[in-house]
Amino acid sequence: MLQTLMPIIVLLSWLALPVTLICIVDDWFLRPRRQLRAGSAGVRDTPLMAVLYGSLVVLVGAAVLRLLLAERLDFSAVLLAITVITGVIWGLDVLFLQPQRAAAARAAGKDPALSAEPGTVDYARSFFPVALVVLVLRSFIFEPFRIPSDSMMPTLLDGDFIIVNKYAYGLRLPVINRKVLAVGEPQRGDVVVFRWPVDPSVNFIKRLVGLPGDHVEVRDNHITVNGKPVVSELGAGKYNDGCYVNFTLARERLGSHEHDAIFCPVAIDRQPVLPACNRSSVRGFVCGDDDAPDERRVPPFVGDVPAGQYLMMGDNRDNSDDGRSWGFVPEQNLVGKATRIWFNWDPHRAGGPIWKRIGTAIP
Repeated sequence: MLQTLMPIIVLLSWLALPVTLICIVDDWFLRPRRQLRAGSAGVRDTPLMAVLYGSLVVLVGAAVLRLLLAERLDFSAVLLAITVITGVIWGLDVLFLQPQRAAAARAAGKDPALSAEPGTVDYARSFFPVALVVLVLRSFIFEPFRIPSDSMMPTLLDGDFIIVNKYAYGLRLPVINRKVLAVGEPQRGDVVVFRWPVDPSVNFIKRLVGLPGDHVEVRDNHITVNGKPVVSELGAGKYNDGCYVNFTLARERLGSHEHDAIFCPVAIDRQPVLPACNRSSVRGFVCGDDDAPDERRVPPFVGDVPAGQYLMMGDNRDNSDDGRSWGFVPEQNLVGKATRIWFNWDPHRAGGPIWKRIGTAIP
C-alpha cells in the first residue's frame, strides 16, 4: 500500500518546503498588516492563503512520513534541525518581530494586543522545548532502535524494538558522533549498535567478539580468541521456527555474557518458500545432513583486531553480514550498547506482536 502511495508522498513532501516558506512570510509580515487594517485579530485570510494554510498540515505530514520511510534517515540530524529551526524562530520573534508588531500597532493607534502572534511562532515555542529534551535524551542517554534483519537470531528477531544505552561507551555529540566524555569501554560479548564502516549512514547491530589486540579465529562456526576456544554447549538442541529448519542451537559464553547462537554445520539449503514459515519477507533456510547443492559454506576467518577497533559478528552465524566479510569497526563508529527489548512487531510476520518479548533483557 505504501509503495503504491510513495509517488504521491514524494510529490507532497517536495511541495512542503515552498508552501511552508510562503506561509511563514504571510504569517510573520502580511497577516499582521491585514489585522491592523481591519482592527481585529480575527480577520479572514485570502482564499489562496486559506488553501495554503489548510494544506500545510498534509504537506508537512507527507514530508515526515517520507523521512520515517527513508532507509538512511539520521534521526539525530533531524531532531537537531528541528531544535535549531524552532529555537531560531522563537528567538527572532522575541528579539525583533514582537517589538516591531507592537510598534506598528501603536503607530496605527491600535492596541498592540490586536497584533496576534504568528502561528509559526506559537508552534515553535511549543515544539522547541520538546525537541530539545528528546534530542538530549536520544543523543546522550537512550535511543530506540529497530532490528532490521535476522543476523542476531535467536537473541534478537527482525521486528524487535530495543533500547540502546548511549552513554555506555562515552558521551558523544549528536550527528558528528564525537566523544566528549569517556564513561565506559566496550566489553567482549556486548551487543553493540554501530555505524557500518562501509556506509556510516547505516546502523548495524552485532555482538562484539574481538577487542583491540585480540587474535580471533572462526572455523566451522566455532570461535577461538587468543588461542582459547569460546565455551560452547552444543547440546542445547535444534532451532526450528518454520523459516529456519534444523539449525544447531549452541549456548556460548563471551566474557560475562551467555547467549544462544544458531548455525548449520553444512552449507544451507535456501528455499524460496517453506510451508510452515509465517513471514512473507524471508526465504526459507534448511540445514540438512550434507552440503546443499550449489551452496558454499561460510569461509573461515582469521585475523588480528587492530588498536582502536573491534570485531563484530551476528549470533546467526550463517546468515549475518558482519566483520568476517567487511572488516573491523573503529571506536568512533560505536553508537551504544543494546540493553532491552521494549516492543516487538514485524508487519511481515503473521500473528502480530510477540508479547512475551516485551521487557526482555538482551544477554
